[in-house]
Amino acid sequence: MAKVTVVPPSELGSSEIAAWRQMQQAQPHLANPFLSPEFTIAVGEVRPASRVAIIEDADGVAGFFPYERQAGVGMAIGAWVSLCQGIIHRQGADFDVHGLLEACGLDVWEFGCLVPGQSWFRPYETLEQQAVILDLADGYPAYLAGLRDRSPKFLKTTQYKERKLGRDLGEVSAVFAVESADQLRLLRAWKSAQYVRTGRADRFGQDWVIELVERLHAIDGKEFGGVLSMLYAGGEPVAGHFGLRTDSVLVGWFPAYDPAYAKYSPGLIQHLRMAEAAAELGITSLDLSIGAGYEYKGALCSRNVPITEGIVRRRTFGAAAHWMRTEPIRRVRRLILDVPFLYGLADRVLKRYGRLRARAGSR
Repeated sequence: MAKVTVVPPSELGSSEIAAWRQMQQAQPHLANPFLSPEFTIAVGEVRPASRVAIIEDADGVAGFFPYERQAGVGMAIGAWVSLCQGIIHRQGADFDVHGLLEACGLDVWEFGCLVPGQSWFRPYETLEQQAVILDLADGYPAYLAGLRDRSPKFLKTTQYKERKLGRDLGEVSAVFAVESADQLRLLRAWKSAQYVRTGRADRFGQDWVIELVERLHAIDGKEFGGVLSMLYAGGEPVAGHFGLRTDSVLVGWFPAYDPAYAKYSPGLIQHLRMAEAAAELGITSLDLSIGAGYEYKGALCSRNVPITEGIVRRRTFGAAAHWMRTEPIRRVRRLILDVPFLYGLADRVLKRYGRLRARAGSR
């Protein structure tokens, strides 16, 4: 019988953090920075309901299960902005998920971007999507050669636009890790405006998201860090990206650009420059998360990795009430995602709503 101890992230000890990191290093599929202890600790500083279940068996610590709890319903830690979720575990470990939820005081656990290799959650998966990976293991020249073979027109057009951007505005340059808080605020402003234009919820409309990003930006390390990358033309910022890294993986999180320069596709140029810089630092993959609905991700893609969403419910009254409250909405969303016509229609409606919202906000 496993022993489960639940603590706030701030109470993780140095030996536990070391064990957590060792589990990530021993298994490449767990190397995603959203699974790192630093991300969990940072979320815990801005989300008081954050917890970590430390799972022990006869051989010692078997795994760590970070989550947030609201009235018996568990979510992945930082779920609204998290791009990778699951149990960080020792090789060969196995878990009784219902027993784990009971020990955590949870009737339900919802996951949205489950890392591959979590077989104990497979019966509860409800949707599989494909994450887009840029493979940098053999260096940037090899990635670029593959991109030229897969998407020759896309690459040729992007490189032409970069040259034109340089001719029209001045020398194009990129910085992989920008320390400036002002540049981070600029990126946030671009991203918030993009959310409004496209009718999406503004992630930066939540104070805790802003505080989380600022805290992560202050962490500068090879094992884990927040990376602000910026693209400049004639010394002026035109595009940028804030993401998280480990020693081998960089995850795309908040890309944005100045819409005044949209005709140059500065976001695409920035992605390629960022991939080049990441490869030079020894990062072997750039993970752009779910690719559905994003044409540029399909063009940049080297390979796909399946990620799933789903929900685990125990046989409790609270879980039944949660099912009644959420299942109809979940089914409608799945239908929209599964039918291209409906997905396109929903996207157009959101963008129209975004344009109306932007006009209203400018009055």
